[in-house]
Amino acid sequence: MRSSARMTIGRLAELTGVPASAIRYWERHGLLPAPERVGGQRRYPPEAAERITVLRTCQQAGLTLAEIMEFQREQPLREAMIRTKIGEIEQRMVDLEHAHQLMTHALRCGEEDIVVCPKFREQMASWRTAEPAP
Repeated sequence: MRSSARMTIGRLAELTGVPASAIRYWERHGLLPAPERVGGQRRYPPEAAERITVLRTCQQAGLTLAEIMEFQREQPLREAMIRTKIGEIEQRMVDLEHAHQLMTHALRCGEEDIVVCPKFREQMASWRTAEPAP
């Protein structure tokens, strides 16, 4: 790839919406490969933006930096961590759905205390007896 196709850290930050300081931090910790330097300035290939998108998605999914490093390893080495994280994400999805149901009901409910509402109590009971996510 030609050097002219590479971008500065400022352009990469602008393109991805990630501060340059975060990009440098990820480099120091091995989450992003060290870029080539031209005249002392970092120059990133277009693929760096894609890797940053993956890093941000992993962070939003709740992965720690250590887990993100593990995520970037070879398939057999990362598989157990990924399976565990998928279970955690699925549980969070269930928890968020319950919270959504609570908030939606609370907007419509005329009870002073939502906990004494018969419909809400019935809903909470169904949450306790529901099958756990696979």
